[in-house]
Amino acid sequence: MTHLTCTIDHHVAIITLDNAPQNRIGDQMVEELAVAMARIACSEARAVLLCAAGPDFSFGGDILPWPERSRSELQPTFERYMDVFNQFERLPLPVLAAVQGLCFGGGLELALRADMIFASSSARFGHPEQTLGIVTLLGGIYRVAERAGRARASEWALTSEQISAAAMEHAGVVNKVFPDADLLAESRAFVEKLAMGPTRAYAAHKVLLCAWANGGVAAADEIMFDIAMPVFDTRDATGGIASAVDAMEAGRPRPSFPFEGQ
Repeated sequence: MTHLTCTIDHHVAIITLDNAPQNRIGDQMVEELAVAMARIACSEARAVLLCAAGPDFSFGGDILPWPERSRSELQPTFERYMDVFNQFERLPLPVLAAVQGLCFGGGLELALRADMIFASSSARFGHPEQTLGIVTLLGGIYRVAERAGRARASEWALTSEQISAAAMEHAGVVNKVFPDADLLAESRAFVEKLAMGPTRAYAAHKVLLCAWANGGVAAADEIMFDIAMPVFDTRDATGGIASAVDAMEAGRPRPSFPFEGQ
Protein backbone atom coordinates (compact mmCIF):
# COMPACT_ATOMS: atom_id res chain seq x y z
CA MET A 1 0.00 0.00 0.00
CA THR A 2 1.08 3.54 -0.69
CA HIS A 3 1.94 5.88 2.17
CA LEU A 4 1.39 9.05 0.16
CA THR A 5 -0.82 10.05 -2.77
CA CYS A 6 -0.58 12.84 -5.30
CA THR A 7 -3.44 14.09 -7.44
CA ILE A 8 -3.36 16.98 -9.91
CA ASP A 9 -6.55 18.78 -10.84
CA HIS A 10 -7.12 22.24 -12.33
CA HIS A 11 -3.49 23.30 -11.87
CA VAL A 12 -3.52 22.24 -8.21
CA ALA A 13 -1.38 19.34 -6.96
CA ILE A 14 -2.62 17.74 -3.74
CA ILE A 15 -0.11 15.65 -1.79
CA THR A 16 -1.75 13.59 0.94
CA LEU A 17 0.07 11.74 3.70
CA ASP A 18 -1.81 8.46 4.08
CA ASN A 19 -0.02 6.00 6.34
CA ALA A 20 -2.57 5.03 8.98
CA PRO A 21 -2.90 5.34 11.85
CA GLN A 22 -0.33 8.07 12.59
CA ASN A 23 1.03 9.04 9.15
CA ARG A 24 4.53 8.16 10.31
CA ILE A 25 7.27 9.19 7.87
CA GLY A 26 9.57 6.39 6.77
CA ASP A 27 11.61 5.32 3.76
CA GLN A 28 8.58 4.48 1.63
CA MET A 29 6.79 7.78 2.23
CA VAL A 30 9.93 9.78 1.51
CA GLU A 31 10.51 7.98 -1.78
CA GLU A 32 6.86 8.44 -2.73
CA LEU A 33 7.22 12.15 -1.98
CA ALA A 34 10.20 12.27 -4.36
CA VAL A 35 8.11 10.57 -7.06
CA ALA A 36 5.25 13.01 -6.44
CA MET A 37 7.56 15.98 -6.91
CA ALA A 38 8.88 14.57 -10.17
CA ARG A 39 5.32 14.16 -11.37
CA ILE A 40 4.44 17.71 -10.36
CA ALA A 41 7.49 19.04 -12.22
CA CYS A 42 6.23 17.45 -15.45
CA SER A 43 2.65 18.61 -14.98
CA GLU A 44 0.69 21.83 -15.39
CA ALA A 45 0.37 22.25 -11.61
CA ARG A 46 0.80 25.85 -10.46
CA ALA A 47 0.25 25.41 -6.72
CA VAL A 48 0.58 22.59 -4.17
CA LEU A 49 -1.51 21.60 -1.17
CA LEU A 50 0.11 19.31 1.41
CA CYS A 51 -2.42 17.61 3.67
CA ALA A 52 -2.99 14.35 5.50
CA ALA A 53 -5.65 11.66 5.75
CA GLY A 54 -7.09 10.77 9.13
CA PRO A 55 -7.43 12.74 12.36
CA ASP A 56 -3.74 13.68 12.62
CA PHE A 57 -1.27 15.26 10.23
CA SER A 58 1.73 13.17 11.34
CA PHE A 59 3.29 11.87 14.52
CA GLY A 60 6.72 12.23 12.89
CA GLY A 61 9.36 9.73 11.86
CA ASP A 62 8.83 5.99 11.85
CA ILE A 63 11.30 5.08 14.59
CA LEU A 64 10.57 1.32 14.63
CA PRO A 65 13.51 0.38 12.35
CA TRP A 66 16.01 2.66 14.08
CA PRO A 67 17.22 0.33 16.87
CA GLU A 68 18.20 -2.29 14.27
CA ARG A 69 20.33 0.17 12.28
CA SER A 70 23.81 1.37 13.14
CA ARG A 71 24.69 5.04 13.12
CA SER A 72 26.51 4.54 9.80
CA GLU A 73 23.27 3.13 8.38
CA LEU A 74 21.02 5.78 9.87
CA GLN A 75 22.98 8.78 8.64
CA PRO A 76 22.51 8.16 4.88
CA THR A 77 18.84 7.49 5.58
CA PHE A 78 18.43 10.85 7.29
CA GLU A 79 20.50 12.55 4.60
CA ARG A 80 18.11 11.19 1.99
CA TYR A 81 15.13 12.46 3.99
CA MET A 82 16.75 15.89 4.29
CA ASP A 83 17.48 16.00 0.56
CA VAL A 84 13.89 15.14 -0.40
CA PHE A 85 12.40 17.54 2.16
CA ASN A 86 14.65 20.31 0.86
CA GLN A 87 13.61 19.58 -2.71
CA PHE A 88 10.03 19.97 -1.54
CA GLU A 89 10.94 23.28 0.11
CA ARG A 90 12.46 24.52 -3.16
CA LEU A 91 9.54 23.64 -5.43
CA PRO A 92 9.12 26.65 -7.76
CA LEU A 93 5.43 26.84 -6.87
CA PRO A 94 3.43 28.21 -3.94
CA VAL A 95 2.99 25.43 -1.37
CA LEU A 96 0.42 25.41 1.44
CA ALA A 97 0.34 22.85 4.26
CA ALA A 98 -3.05 22.13 5.86
CA VAL A 99 -2.47 20.69 9.33
CA GLN A 100 -5.04 19.00 11.55
CA GLY A 101 -4.68 17.08 14.79
CA LEU A 102 -1.16 16.28 15.96
CA CYS A 103 1.84 17.47 13.95
CA PHE A 104 5.05 16.27 15.57
CA GLY A 105 8.71 15.70 14.75
CA GLY A 106 9.32 14.96 11.09
CA GLY A 107 5.72 15.84 10.31
CA LEU A 108 6.29 19.35 11.64
CA GLU A 109 9.60 19.53 9.79
CA LEU A 110 7.80 18.66 6.55
CA ALA A 111 5.02 21.19 7.16
CA LEU A 112 7.67 23.85 7.80
CA ARG A 113 8.95 23.30 4.26
CA ALA A 114 5.69 24.76 2.93
CA ASP A 115 5.52 28.47 2.20
CA MET A 116 2.41 28.83 4.36
CA ILE A 117 0.68 26.72 7.00
CA PHE A 118 -3.04 26.70 7.68
CA ALA A 119 -4.15 24.79 10.78
CA SER A 120 -7.33 23.53 12.36
CA SER A 121 -8.20 25.08 15.70
CA SER A 122 -7.56 21.78 17.49
CA ALA A 123 -4.15 21.18 15.88
CA ARG A 124 -1.13 20.69 18.13
CA PHE A 125 2.51 21.04 17.14
CA GLY A 126 5.67 19.82 18.81
CA HIS A 127 9.23 18.53 18.76
CA PRO A 128 9.21 15.19 20.65
CA GLU A 129 12.86 14.54 19.87
CA GLN A 130 14.01 15.81 23.26
CA THR A 131 12.03 13.04 24.96
CA LEU A 132 14.06 10.53 22.93
CA GLY A 133 17.37 12.18 23.73
CA ILE A 134 17.97 13.26 20.12
CA VAL A 135 17.69 16.45 18.07
CA THR A 136 15.34 17.70 15.34
CA LEU A 137 17.08 15.78 12.58
CA LEU A 138 15.54 17.47 9.54
CA GLY A 139 16.09 21.09 10.44
CA GLY A 140 12.98 21.73 12.48
CA ILE A 141 14.44 23.84 15.28
CA TYR A 142 16.09 26.43 13.06
CA ARG A 143 13.17 26.59 10.66
CA VAL A 144 10.94 27.39 13.62
CA ALA A 145 13.54 29.98 14.68
CA GLU A 146 13.36 31.53 11.21
CA ARG A 147 9.63 32.07 11.67
CA ALA A 148 9.23 32.58 15.41
CA GLY A 149 12.65 33.59 16.73
CA ARG A 150 15.43 31.77 18.56
CA ALA A 151 13.94 31.99 22.06
CA ARG A 152 10.68 30.26 21.15
CA ALA A 153 12.47 27.68 19.02
CA SER A 154 14.76 26.82 21.93
CA GLU A 155 11.89 26.59 24.40
CA TRP A 156 9.73 24.38 22.21
CA ALA A 157 12.55 22.03 21.24
CA LEU A 158 13.93 21.71 24.76
CA THR A 159 10.58 21.12 26.45
CA SER A 160 8.89 19.03 23.73
CA GLU A 161 5.63 20.65 24.80
CA GLN A 162 2.56 20.56 22.57
CA ILE A 163 1.90 24.00 21.08
CA SER A 164 -1.62 25.03 20.10
CA ALA A 165 -2.50 26.26 16.64
CA ALA A 166 -3.44 29.63 18.14
CA ALA A 167 -0.02 29.98 19.79
CA MET A 168 1.71 28.99 16.56
CA GLU A 169 -0.29 31.59 14.67
CA HIS A 170 0.58 34.25 17.24
CA ALA A 171 4.28 33.35 16.91
CA GLY A 172 4.19 33.54 13.12
CA VAL A 173 4.71 29.84 12.38
CA VAL A 174 1.12 29.27 11.25
CA ASN A 175 -0.54 31.73 8.87
CA LYS A 176 -4.23 31.10 9.61
CA VAL A 177 -6.35 28.97 11.91
CA PHE A 178 -9.78 27.65 10.92
CA PRO A 179 -12.49 25.59 12.61
CA ASP A 180 -11.69 21.92 12.16
CA ALA A 181 -14.57 21.34 9.77
CA ASP A 182 -13.49 24.21 7.50
CA LEU A 183 -9.75 23.57 7.21
CA LEU A 184 -9.62 21.57 3.99
CA ALA A 185 -12.23 23.63 2.15
CA GLU A 186 -10.51 26.90 3.09
CA SER A 187 -7.11 25.50 2.20
CA ARG A 188 -8.29 24.18 -1.15
CA ALA A 189 -9.95 27.48 -2.04
CA PHE A 190 -6.79 29.40 -1.16
CA VAL A 191 -4.56 27.11 -3.21
CA GLU A 192 -6.90 27.32 -6.19
CA LYS A 193 -6.58 31.10 -6.02
CA LEU A 194 -2.78 30.83 -5.88
CA ALA A 195 -2.83 28.51 -8.90
CA MET A 196 -4.32 31.31 -10.98
CA GLY A 197 -1.52 33.71 -10.10
CA PRO A 198 1.83 34.61 -11.76
CA THR A 199 3.68 31.37 -11.06
CA ARG A 200 7.07 32.49 -12.35
CA ALA A 201 7.01 35.64 -10.23
CA TYR A 202 6.18 33.59 -7.15
CA ALA A 203 9.07 31.22 -7.91
CA ALA A 204 11.39 34.22 -8.06
CA HIS A 205 10.14 35.43 -4.69
CA LYS A 206 10.87 32.00 -3.20
CA VAL A 207 14.47 32.18 -4.42
CA LEU A 208 14.88 35.66 -2.96
CA LEU A 209 13.44 34.60 0.39
CA CYS A 210 15.79 31.62 0.44
CA ALA A 211 18.76 33.91 -0.23
CA TRP A 212 17.62 36.20 2.58
CA ALA A 213 17.21 33.27 4.98
CA ASN A 214 20.70 32.01 4.17
CA GLY A 215 22.59 35.29 4.04
CA GLY A 216 20.36 38.19 5.06
CA VAL A 217 19.31 41.29 3.14
CA ALA A 218 22.73 41.79 1.53
CA ALA A 219 22.68 38.29 0.03
CA ALA A 220 19.19 38.82 -1.39
CA ASP A 221 20.18 42.22 -2.81
CA GLU A 222 23.20 40.63 -4.46
CA ILE A 223 21.08 38.30 -6.59
CA MET A 224 17.99 40.50 -6.93
CA PHE A 225 18.30 41.52 -10.56
CA ASP A 226 19.63 38.18 -11.76
CA ILE A 227 16.42 36.69 -10.42
CA ALA A 228 13.97 39.54 -11.05
CA MET A 229 14.79 40.73 -14.56
CA PRO A 230 14.11 37.44 -16.43
CA VAL A 231 10.57 37.56 -15.03
CA PHE A 232 9.93 40.60 -17.25
CA ASP A 233 10.20 38.31 -20.28
CA THR A 234 7.38 36.01 -19.15
CA ARG A 235 4.00 36.15 -20.83
CA ASP A 236 2.37 36.93 -17.50
CA ALA A 237 4.59 39.96 -16.90
CA THR A 238 4.37 41.38 -20.42
CA GLY A 239 0.61 40.92 -20.48
CA GLY A 240 0.08 42.13 -16.94
CA ILE A 241 2.13 45.30 -17.41
CA ALA A 242 0.45 46.06 -20.75
CA SER A 243 -2.97 45.60 -19.17
CA ALA A 244 -2.08 47.97 -16.33
CA VAL A 245 -0.71 50.61 -18.72
CA ASP A 246 -3.81 50.43 -20.92
CA ALA A 247 -6.01 50.92 -17.88
CA MET A 248 -3.98 53.90 -16.65
CA GLU A 249 -4.06 55.58 -20.06
CA ALA A 250 -7.81 55.02 -20.33
CA GLY A 251 -8.40 56.34 -16.82
CA ARG A 252 -10.17 53.21 -15.67
CA PRO A 253 -9.51 50.73 -12.86
CA ARG A 254 -6.94 48.07 -13.64
CA PRO A 255 -8.75 44.80 -14.41
CA SER A 256 -7.77 41.42 -13.05
CA PHE A 257 -5.32 39.83 -15.45
CA PRO A 258 -5.76 36.20 -16.48
CA PHE A 259 -2.30 34.89 -15.62
CA GLU A 260 -1.18 31.75 -17.47
CA GLY A 261 1.68 30.76 -15.21
CA GLN A 262 4.12 31.36 -18.07
